[in-house]
Amino acid sequence: MTKTAAVVLAAGMGTRMKSRLPKVLHPVAGRPMVAHVTGTLETLAGGLERLVVVIGPDMDAVAQAVAPYPTAVQEDRLGTGHAVLQARDALDGSDADTVLVVYGDTPLITRETLARMVAARQGAGNPAVVVLGFRPADPTGYGRLVTSADGLEAIVEQKDATEVQRAITLCNSGVMAIDAQMLVPLLERVGNDNAKGEYYLTDIVGLARSDGRSCVVVEGAEQEMLGVNSRLELAQAERVCQDLLRRKAMENGATLVAPETVFFSADTVLGRDVQIEPFVTFGPGVTVADGVTIKSFCHLEGATLGSGVTLGPHARLRPGTDVQEGARVGTFVEVKNSRVEAGAQVNHLAFIGDARVGAKANIGAGTITCNFDGFEKHHTDIGAGAFVGSNTALVAPITVGDRAFVGAGSTLTRDVPADALALTRADLTQREGWATRLHRRMARVLDKR
Repeated sequence: MTKTAAVVLAAGMGTRMKSRLPKVLHPVAGRPMVAHVTGTLETLAGGLERLVVVIGPDMDAVAQAVAPYPTAVQEDRLGTGHAVLQARDALDGSDADTVLVVYGDTPLITRETLARMVAARQGAGNPAVVVLGFRPADPTGYGRLVTSADGLEAIVEQKDATEVQRAITLCNSGVMAIDAQMLVPLLERVGNDNAKGEYYLTDIVGLARSDGRSCVVVEGAEQEMLGVNSRLELAQAERVCQDLLRRKAMENGATLVAPETVFFSADTVLGRDVQIEPFVTFGPGVTVADGVTIKSFCHLEGATLGSGVTLGPHARLRPGTDVQEGARVGTFVEVKNSRVEAGAQVNHLAFIGDARVGAKANIGAGTITCNFDGFEKHHTDIGAGAFVGSNTALVAPITVGDRAFVGAGSTLTRDVPADALALTRADLTQREGWATRLHRRMARVLDKR
């Protein structure tokens, strides 16, 4: 069986982003761009024999983001050919027959396109290089792919192209699949006799043809080739990615009432018959089971929703939240690092943090689990079938037993046994006629003014 390795180029400084964050770490759909690329490579049939990410100096954050994959450092940024050559040691000993070269700032490239490139490289004619081409609506600025019946003849940059070559609509994406045995020998022969004094990866096409090896082109969709070099292009990539995620969600059995107002993360998992109303945002790490209803203006991150859950409107689920089968989390409720068990109800105006809400428990409006004492977080445990009245403060650590009742307006600092009633409430004081006397007194004061 043939094997594939990959080199991801991620050393670019991204100066047009005007950011302290390395360019490839800017997120699209909640995931760093470079993680989109490595994640797509991981899904190739048969897996990868090896994957290396080329980074620049002082890019420890990128190295951490792509771990456990190894990185190679391009100390001097001397062009794409030079960048790929930095992965030589990391590829040493690999028995791959094809090396994919992709870019960490192209998060939209698909597994299907990369698989077609690998198949072409390993197919008839044994081409030395397979180049991914595309046909943009406006080819201005792109290198042109000059082809003939013999395959790819050359890659010509626009500034060096003739008028005839500029009329070519097939453009170079930069992505390549290369014969692994020829990769280093070709790169070592690439020169830098050009205006920028850089070593261009594109030069290996001419070198391979001079050795009598063929080169070919595989075409992909323009949107897959969108490289992100600015905040504007980042927004364009986000828009395309969100449209793809929305389409996937609906094709897999979810209903989006107003798709353009729903925002997903790349790892969002939705079951069937999920109903999502307008203006819902999914942060990273959300899994939603079948038959869930998510009402408008909800925000979810790091949360799991069981089957038949109803959420919102205006609910916020923070990381560590597990809302189990048939539970309800309603209007202006925030849940953090807590488990809301099957059939429980937290219907409005509550904060549940670092807590367990037992099965079929009911949490009244205005209830707060006071989980932070100024130094540490503490746990609240509310038993199955418990009833917590409105406007209650549960000062953690505290346990409310199964089927216990907590009276409205209580502030509790001690545990409540199962089946007990607990309340803290001052005695009512009434003074008959007091309001009448006050009004008369104030009337006299105002008359004198």
